[in-house]
Amino acid sequence: MRIAVMGTGGVGGYFGARLAASGADVTFIARGEHLRAMRANGLQILSAKGDLLLKPAKATDKPAEVGAVDLVMIAVKLWSTDEAVREIAPLVGPATTVVSFQNGVIATDQLLAAYGKERVIGGVANIAALIEAPGVIRHNGSMARLIFGELDNKRSSRCEQFAALCQRAGFDHVLSDDIKRAIWEKFVFLASFSGMTSLMRQPIGPIREDPELRAMLREAISEVVAVGRAKGANLPPDQIEKSLAWGDGLPATMVASMRGDLERGNRLELPWLSGTVVELGTELGVPTPTHKFVTLALKPYINGAPS
Repeated sequence: MRIAVMGTGGVGGYFGARLAASGADVTFIARGEHLRAMRANGLQILSAKGDLLLKPAKATDKPAEVGAVDLVMIAVKLWSTDEAVREIAPLVGPATTVVSFQNGVIATDQLLAAYGKERVIGGVANIAALIEAPGVIRHNGSMARLIFGELDNKRSSRCEQFAALCQRAGFDHVLSDDIKRAIWEKFVFLASFSGMTSLMRQPIGPIREDPELRAMLREAISEVVAVGRAKGANLPPDQIEKSLAWGDGLPATMVASMRGDLERGNRLELPWLSGTVVELGTELGVPTPTHKFVTLALKPYINGAPS
């Protein structure tokens, strides 16, 4: 299976490198200093799951040089989705499968609009990883899982083939029988976790331990659950408690990647997280006051630190 990874940050870099190291034919689409470092020194993964140096690493900033592949994994930041959808066109042939492993709940819809339901599957990435330096991916913690599946919930040979590659690469994976639910289950917690750790400038520990902040986190989670159900997601009755339990199981020092972007003065994925909760809530008639407050409070930082 020929695979192209669009976006070689924490998600694309980590999982793409593991797949390539296990023998898969993986090409990374990257740019700038990161691309130059990968070409010169390979792609390095630093992880409690085992360090890895992928050298040489097949990498380019010109998808047209790669041509049609079997699978395109999209792992760019959400604000780059429109650009990525256009740039992957040379990678997409008649039998190509495209999957987004991005955050949020709208990227798959953009892929469907561009490439049709016969080419698109759904995906979720659960990992805390980032570019520590050009050519270097730091995996924090031990969680590293891909979840994927057909949007109509049917089994397919293409998903089973990718599952076999993930198995050979040695990382956790789930071939889901309800990928839309899996996407929303992640979004329920991620939108709330990202908003709260960024708003409070605190990791999850102090937030879950303070009764008032925990109540606010619970309200944020409940708003996303209500929006998801109104949107048709098959979320279980105990989703709120499951999401809180997930947060309780994280290391006390854990922060969302958006909190890291906020600290570094980088652009934020806020419009696609809490902002999307508010937009969908307005569209569906579901109140979302907590996420509206988060969106307004962080609005000055959406495009990076104010000058």
